Amino acid sequence: MLCDLCGKRKARRSCPALGTQICAVCCGTKRLVEIACPSSCTYLSSAREHPPVAAVRRQQHDVGVLMKAMQDLSEHQSRLFLAAASFLVSYEPPALHGLVDEDVIEAMGALAGTFETASRGVIYEHRPSSLPAERLAQALKPKLSEARESRAGFERDVAVVLRRIEGAAREIGQTSPSSRRAFLDMLGRMIGKEKPEPRPVLLP
Repeated sequence: MLCDLCGKRKARRSCPALGTQICAVCCGTKRLVEIACPSSCTYLSSAREHPPVAAVRRQQHDVGVLMKAMQDLSEHQSRLFLAAASFLVSYEPPALHGLVDEDVIEAMGALAGTFETASRGVIYEHRPSSLPAERLAQALKPKLSEARESRAGFERDVAVVLRRIEGAAREIGQTSPSSRRAFLDMLGRMIGKEKPEPRPVLLP
C-alpha cells in the first residue's frame, strides 16, 4: 500500500490526523506543518522525546561555543556578557538594514576599543566602518553603561566581554562560511527569541 500523501513510498504509519496510512518521510517532514497532529499521536510524542541527532549535535556545539566565550569570566563579566548577548538577540535594526555577523564583529570590536581607551583614561570613540554596525554600537553602548556598578575596572570588564563576543562571532563565521548569521542564529537558539512554530494546516 502506497502513502496517500506522496503516492510513492510504502505507507507504514497510521496517521490519526488524516485517518489514513502515510509513509515515514511524509510523517516526519509534514508533521505540524501540513498535518495538524493531535497531541495523542505516538509519532509526534516520540519525535519530541527523541530529537534528531543533528539537532542534538547542534545544541552541543552551541553550548560549547558559549562556554568557551565565557570561560574564566568573573561574575560581573558574565552578567555583562549575557546582557550584551540578550541585547543582540532582541535588537531590531532599521528597515533595509538587516544585521549579519560581520556587523556584530565590527560593532563589538569598535566598542571594545572605545572602552579599552577609556580604561586608560583616554576618551576616544572608535567607530565601525559600516552603517548597520555603527547603529548597533550606538544602541548597545548606553545599555552597557546602565549595567555600571560602583566598582573600579568597569570599562576594562566591558572591553573583555566585547572582545569575547567579537571572537566568538568571528570563530563561528569561519566554521560556517555559508551563513552570514550563524552567530546571531546561535544566540537566538541559546538565549531566546524562538521563532514561532508554523500553524498546523489540515489537508483536504
